[in-house]
Parts: sequence; structure tokens; C-alpha cells
Amino acid sequence: MAQPTVAQAVAILDRLYPPQLAEQWDRVGLVVGDPDAPVEKIAFAVDPTLRSTAKAISQGASLMVVHHPLLLRGVHSVAATTFKGAIAHRLIRAGCALFTAHTNADSAPDGVADALGQIIGLTGLTPLVPDLETAGAGIGRIGQLPKPISLRQVGQRLAAGLPKTQHGVRLAGDLDGLVQKVAVVGGAGDGLFDAVRVAGAEAYVTADLRHHPALEAREAAVFSGGGKPYLVDVSHAASEWAWLERAAAILTGELSLEGAKVEAWVDPVVEDPWTGRIGGD
Repeated sequence: MAQPTVAQAVAILDRLYPPQLAEQWDRVGLVVGDPDAPVEKIAFAVDPTLRSTAKAISQGASLMVVHHPLLLRGVHSVAATTFKGAIAHRLIRAGCALFTAHTNADSAPDGVADALGQIIGLTGLTPLVPDLETAGAGIGRIGQLPKPISLRQVGQRLAAGLPKTQHGVRLAGDLDGLVQKVAVVGGAGDGLFDAVRVAGAEAYVTADLRHHPALEAREAAVFSGGGKPYLVDVSHAASEWAWLERAAAILTGELSLEGAKVEAWVDPVVEDPWTGRIGGD
């Protein structure tokens, strides 16, 4: 086949991460770009920032696939007088389309949560909160380790497998306590504690754990006896970054099956906003 178009790449991405799986408040799909434009190089990143889009443009990307939406909430202008407007203008001028797969990639099979669980070594992954209309899809994943390991080892595996951030990996619970059944949710997950408990997870890996929900979850675990599930809190962007490599490999593989060859790469920089940390242990 001839060089694939943006529309052909988008069709594959929509098949992998169906837009109907996105939450109602979400905004996914093609953000900027000409569907008929050819695609030669594809950049993958968690966030469409000034830095990541500039890098994609400088490397000649004709399509940029990101996880977080550039325009999540309603806007009345995309003038280049704001940073989001400037990003949109720069991408359009450079002929680089922008595509977002957000909560649909969280929910779809072989998506964000699966990639996070695989870093720990989980097998038999199934949705933590199944989608009632799509088999195999749903928010989060729960799976089993081949044999029990300590909470400390769970944290060490994540620290080794995820990009380094100032946030690091935070643990709540007995560091030497053994776990085998683990739940994971990429991105902010402190609204799913009830589902984690119902699923019988012994540890819960997610991001953006706030003080009160996390403290109450730990108090409830201690009060009920056993002190589980333990909590593992990682950087929001880092928890979702692991999916990018898999998404890039699948997309290029699908295009190859259609007779097209494109170059794809993953931005190694995680857009964690924190640049330093003082104190702590």
C-alpha cells in the first residue's frame, strides 16, 4: 500500500482503543490534523506539552499519539496567545496531527492498566471494574503474582520498571508483608477503594492518592484485621507511560500488516511537574 494516512492510523487506534469506552466527560480522538495527510513518523507521549510537541515536530513526526487530552474542557479560542493554542498552531503549521487515547486506553484490553500490571509481573489480568457492554474491557486490572512477594519488592519492581520521577514510589503498609493478588489503576485511582476491597486485592497500585482517602483506606484495612490491602502510590504520568511502548509496537505492527512501514518512537521524558524534593526518607 502507499504511505498510510492519518485516517488509516486513526482507524487502527480507534479499533485498539474504542472511543465508546471513554468516560462521558472525556475528549478523545483526533484533535488536530488532516485525515488525508500521509504518515511517515509517529511520536508517542503521555502529555501534549510545549516540550513534547516541540520534540515531535523537530524529529519530523507527522502524527503524535498522546494519552492526556490537550483540550479536555470547552474552550472558546485556540489563539496562540495561550500555551494550548500555541501548541495547536505549532502542530498544524508543522503538519503534525495530534491524537488522544485517554480513558478509552485505560479501559481497553492491552491498555494502560495491563502495561502497569505487567511491570510488577502480574498474570491473569482481568478488569477491576468490568465494562458492562464490552467483554474484556473495564477500568483497572487485578491479577496474580506467580508467588507471594513483599510490599517492598512490589515497590522495587515499580521503581525499576517505571521512569524516574521526584515522586518516586510511596508505600503504605507492612513493607515486609507478603502479597500475591494485586490491583492496578493507571492515573488517579483513589475513587476505587471499594472495588479493590471487593476484589480481594492484597495491594493496590495507583497514582494521585490524596491524604484523606488513603488514610481512611489504611484505617479500614487495619480495623478489619490483617492490614490489607496495602497501598502503592506512583507518579501519575509514570503510571501511564509504560503503555506507550506497547501502543507504538501494536500500531506499527498493524500498519505493517496492511503493507505500510512507518517509524515510531516513545518520548522518554515523563512530564512530571515536580523538579525537586527536600526531606523525606
